[in-house]
Amino acid sequence: MNDGHPETHVLVVDDDDAIRDLLCDFLQDNQLITHQAANHAQMWQALQLQVPDVIILDINMPQRNGIELCRELRESEKYRLLPIIMLTARTSSLDTIMGLETGADDYVAKPFEPLELLSRIRSVIRRSRMQSEYHAGKNAPEEAADNGILRFIEFNEWKLDIHNRTLIDQSNTSIPLSNAEFKFLRFMLLHANRTLSRDQLMEEMHGREAGPFDRSIDLQISRLRHKLEVDSKNPSMIKTLRNEGYLLTADVRYLK
Repeated sequence: MNDGHPETHVLVVDDDDAIRDLLCDFLQDNQLITHQAANHAQMWQALQLQVPDVIILDINMPQRNGIELCRELRESEKYRLLPIIMLTARTSSLDTIMGLETGADDYVAKPFEPLELLSRIRSVIRRSRMQSEYHAGKNAPEEAADNGILRFIEFNEWKLDIHNRTLIDQSNTSIPLSNAEFKFLRFMLLHANRTLSRDQLMEEMHGREAGPFDRSIDLQISRLRHKLEVDSKNPSMIKTLRNEGYLLTADVRYLK
């Protein structure tokens, strides 16, 4: 896996030596750098040597199980943001709920298809990196919106009412938005005049990357164009940039 990052480290924590070795061999064949731990003590030792991009954590281990370790990682200031995928032979919904409630990013039950796990690994790492880049470049309007301070976003002849989740036109008429439309438009306005990839938009809307046949982003773009553009077939505000994504061009003002 490259994605602009030449090295991707995965820590596999599983007390089953055979599964651990097979999994690490498979991941290494797919250009990932792997580290192993058979128990909680080895996990903490491995973390001291190398902070990975994701931890594959087996739930059903002796002494300290995966749920306990996941909780400890989430309570740690240093490791609390590390992506964690829980791995277990159990399939009960209780285990799933417990794993996710302690802060796991994803959950895969044994037996599993290696390619499926690889896809999950890539997805959580991409999501983690996007979130890190997002927070690193976060500006004052985004923070104000997240904290509930921002009330309106004015753009061109329009106004988005953050509190009431409605769109207001130049004649002061309120136009209702679906939850998805509001979330989508708010995100684009907070990143106005910046190119947003389909993966970024999909991550914001659904918490996952865009698949090759997923048209949900295109559908939301089309719906917003019909509401905002004079000619939705020749948009001047929400532009499509070939092979790059979408760009909302507008004179944006953030009002408290």
